[in-house]
This record gives sequence, C-alpha cells and structure tokens, in this order.
Amino acid sequence: MHEFGCKSTVFFSYMQIFLYLCAIFWNMREIHTIAVYCSSSNQIRKSYFEAAERLGEIFAEQGIRLVYGDGGIGLMGAIADGALRKGGEVIGVIPQFMVDEGWNNPRSTETHVFQTMHERKAYIEHISDAMVALPGGIGTMEELTECLTWKQLGIHTKPVVILNTDGYYDRFLACLDLMVEEKMMRAIHRQDMFTVVSSPEEVIPALLNAPEWSKSIRRDAAI
Repeated sequence: MHEFGCKSTVFFSYMQIFLYLCAIFWNMREIHTIAVYCSSSNQIRKSYFEAAERLGEIFAEQGIRLVYGDGGIGLMGAIADGALRKGGEVIGVIPQFMVDEGWNNPRSTETHVFQTMHERKAYIEHISDAMVALPGGIGTMEELTECLTWKQLGIHTKPVVILNTDGYYDRFLACLDLMVEEKMMRAIHRQDMFTVVSSPEEVIPALLNAPEWSKSIRRDAAI
C-alpha cells in the first residue's frame, strides 16, 4: 500500500510537470516578423549603431524577418545591414515621395511602396507579429506612441519592446510615469503594454514573454 502511494505521488508529480510544459507550449508566441522603428540620422553615437546592427544579426540568426521604414542610413541602415550580413530577410515599407527623394534602401530584399505615411504605418503593423523601438527622433516617437495607442484601444494585441540603449528612453518613460501620476494614463497601460530592455540580446526573449493582451482591454481605455 505504501509502495502504491509513493508511485501515485511520483506519477501525479510527472503529470503536473507534463501539463505545465504543455501549457507553455500551447501558449508560446510565434514571432516570425518584427517591425522596428528607429532613427535615420547618421550623426548619433556609435553605441546606437552597434546595438542596431547586433539586433539585425540576431533577427537573421533566429530566422526572423525584419520590417522597417526602408531607410538606407542611420539606425535603419544599420539594422538592415546587420540582418543582411547574416543572410536575413529585410522588408522595407516606404511612401512614394521618399522613394522620389532617393531615401529608400536598395539593399532591402523586398520593398513595398505606398502613397501615404498612414498606409505605410498600417501595413507595417499588419504584417508584423511584434514591434520594437530603438532610439530615434520625432518620427520614431510618433510611430511608437501610435503603436501603443492602438494597443491601448485593442486595435492590436501584439507585444512591444523598447530597446533603451544607453538610457535613451529614460525621459520618455518618466513622462509616462507622470501621465499615470496625473491620471492621464492607467497604470496597467504603463506596466503591461510594453517591455523595456537595455541590450539587443534581451529583445526577443522579452517579446516572447510579454504579458498577454486582450482586445477586451478596450473597456479600460478611458480613464
């Protein structure tokens, strides 16, 4: 009887482990394509370029497609070059007027041209499984905040990561904290809509382990 009890305990312990692993497997995100918002400036610190290039390499090494704004310089060019160097797939999405200005990246493996910035951003979100923001200027900030606004409203439920190289986004994050303090933003939106990391190696694990987000959260969009 004692031997049976011991075997039963071991059996149920293994069953618990098995069910736990099954839960992890079935809930695991599949991320094949990642959108990256970042700077097109060449006049920025070296560490930003190094982080962007390394992230591009990591995408390629893990078989992840890069979707970006098709710029050939700045961090856009750096992350594209990093991915291409490792044989990765680089999808550029750009409006026609930027192509006319010669701002597109001829090194992209695939290019989609739209008439407006709105169409460009909507398509990037549509084909991506997740979004990542690197350091950037007002355009990058606009893309990031729109992406977060859409998530807050339940328009998409995709994971978002901010790569905070050298603390670039510290003041932005402090501004969000102030919004929560002043009741302009809900704490759950500050805590769970995105994840902040400091190195390229942390980006994909952070995306895979991001808090689940449901479209039902829309009911909490209003303060």
